[in-house]
Amino acid sequence: MIRFCLLLLLSCTLYSCAVSNNKYNPDKKFSKQQLQGDFTELRNILEQKHPSLYWYTAKDSMDYYFDSLYHAIPDSMTELQFGWNILAPLTQKIHCGHTSFGMSKNWGKYMRGKIIPSFPLFIKAWGDTMLITGNLNKKDSVLKPGMLITSINNIPNRQVIQKIFEYLPLDGYADNVNYIRISGNFPYYHRNVFGLYKNYRVGYIDSTGKQQSIVIPMWAPKEDTSKKKDIRQLAKPKKPSKKERQEFDRSLTIDSSINTAVLTLNTFSNGNGRHLRSFIKHCFKTISEQGIRNLVIDLRSNGGGDINLSVLLTKYLRNTPFKVADSAYSISKNFSPFTSRIKTGFWSNLALLFISKKRKDGLYHFGYWERHLYKPKSNYHFNGQTYVLINGPTFSASTLFCNAVKGQENIKLVGEEAGGGWHGNNGIMIPDITLPLTKLRVRLPFFRLVQFNHVAKNGSGVPPDIYIPPTAEAVTKGLDRKMMIVKEMIRQKMQ
Repeated sequence: MIRFCLLLLLSCTLYSCAVSNNKYNPDKKFSKQQLQGDFTELRNILEQKHPSLYWYTAKDSMDYYFDSLYHAIPDSMTELQFGWNILAPLTQKIHCGHTSFGMSKNWGKYMRGKIIPSFPLFIKAWGDTMLITGNLNKKDSVLKPGMLITSINNIPNRQVIQKIFEYLPLDGYADNVNYIRISGNFPYYHRNVFGLYKNYRVGYIDSTGKQQSIVIPMWAPKEDTSKKKDIRQLAKPKKPSKKERQEFDRSLTIDSSINTAVLTLNTFSNGNGRHLRSFIKHCFKTISEQGIRNLVIDLRSNGGGDINLSVLLTKYLRNTPFKVADSAYSISKNFSPFTSRIKTGFWSNLALLFISKKRKDGLYHFGYWERHLYKPKSNYHFNGQTYVLINGPTFSASTLFCNAVKGQENIKLVGEEAGGGWHGNNGIMIPDITLPLTKLRVRLPFFRLVQFNHVAKNGSGVPPDIYIPPTAEAVTKGLDRKMMIVKEMIRQKMQ
């Protein structure tokens, strides 16, 4: 009987969830009172739990942003409007790359597989440059990949980029990560920041070098009404296999012509922790056994993950003992009284009882990361010339690695400024806040981590030792310019 009741309860729960999802309406308007209630709840949580709310923005300025955005909430807004018009500019003002807003889970489920109208051009952006990399309007005979854009709707390049940046999170002032973000999906960011227009006036440089402008329509998917959709068209795309995911996350290739190993690590994610640990060990064993003298480590897509895996990589390369942090602490002992708003809040509170301790400064220190001294690996330690490729998405745990090896004589960081803060960042434990009415989510890093032997707090990411920026030619031709230059440097040293 008990088993029957449990099954009945489970069935009812699943049914109610299905009904809830089916009835989800993305155009639902929330009242001003409801939105201000969610906003106030978020403000209370951030003010009481965020370890670095005033690290780069003074308290009086942060109070001003809280107050002005609260009063900017109109009579009603949709979930999307509240997220992008209120929460995105708020979280950006904190200057913490781990503090960002996300849409509700129901929004994600609703949008899965849907294609919506947008600005038609994909753009690669760096500095004040905007270069076309794709055009959704396939019949457009004017705007082609490789052409430079000078303005959109009479707004100059620089102003377009800087306006979008006002809605995107970053560590300190290390905005290189946001150039990569908007380059990955410019139509998405332009639509959410500037809105959707039936037509756009685009300024561009023609083949003779002259500035021109053209009016182009927005891109909208065309519905095929000639026949009913085949049920197979609605099927979910095939998920990559475990092996395929692992191959994307990490790889090792050997270029015997220049006696060089290329180690690509796109994550230090916990999900692949055990496999990644054994993979890293295998790589350095292989490099040692084959007598490889040059190593290229590609961290350009490594957004971080498990600090222990970052430490492991460091131990194979650094010549002297090191620590992870000079300080790692939170401003609160747990998430109470907001535990119900925090994903895994109960279990996180339980873990915090064991991993942090209050000290005389009134802060709750994660002593392990402050005290533990790591020694270099003796087996398979690599002492040859090492080049570490970095750019904006090099973040969080991968930034800890870059800081630990930067300055060692045989190691050079190559590429562009990392997105992760060089002085330090916030993280270690990063659950989501779920707002009670809109169900929008905001990431909440619980600890501030100041890097071992940290530099002054100037808001920069870890800078490269050898700066290699993008070029229009390399982007247009799809060339990996950074890798090409590093390999050429190795060839020249061999001569």
